[in-house]
Amino acid sequence: MSIIGTIIVGLIVGLIARAIKPGDDSMGWIMTILLGIVGSFVATYVGAAFGWYRPGQTAGWIASVVGAIIVLFIYDLVRSKTKS
Repeated sequence: MSIIGTIIVGLIVGLIARAIKPGDDSMGWIMTILLGIVGSFVATYVGAAFGWYRPGQTAGWIASVVGAIIVLFIYDLVRSKTKS
């Protein structure tokens, strides 16, 4: 996939993850895109580790959104610890 395609998919996945996860997620477009891209990579890695995907196969939309939600929870935990 091209870099532009990766950014677009990352934006869509990040927006879906932010819409599903409850709470205040005040972050910009760049963080939303990065969240989606990292979530997709996490889902692909975990799926390959558990045997759900073959090595080199990318995760599907649902797995990417779940991965992005996990990354969003971790991001919120780290951000809340630095504020206190």
